[in-house]
Amino acid sequence: MKKTAFALLILALSVSSCISTKSTIKNIDETASRPILRGDYYVLTEYSDSAKYGYDSDYPINIGFISQSQEQNNVTYFFNGLEGPDGQKLSFEKTGSCCPFPTKNNRVGAGMLAQYTVTWEGQSKPVILHFNTFEKGKIMCPKGLSIKKNPSRTH
Repeated sequence: MKKTAFALLILALSVSSCISTKSTIKNIDETASRPILRGDYYVLTEYSDSAKYGYDSDYPINIGFISQSQEQNNVTYFFNGLEGPDGQKLSFEKTGSCCPFPTKNNRVGAGMLAQYTVTWEGQSKPVILHFNTFEKGKIMCPKGLSIKKNPSRTH
């Protein structure tokens, strides 16, 4: 019994030590609105002027607050409104999670960023974009991608 209690204590301390008490995410904006949803895509109207937006874990694409079950739909709406730098169709896949951070929008008090690998024809190296489903922020087109001119059902 003592060994089990000790093991649980060590596990709890290990998990809690991974989460900073101060968020490093720099682009949270609780007043931001989600883009208009038209059919199966977000109508994006603005390009990010920062090369870090989406690519750096401190500047994720903040699509929250949404439930975990809505993540795939909202990320798909985001990508359906975008294309590659020369109009190429994007392919994307969730490939991981990273970067724990404190949040009041999760009952355990912490969240993780979702990582999506993005590819398109003619690309030399896939890119990884970070999504925050727990916090809000301005949703824009990351550098290196384009806002789709005539979005349609693509995924």
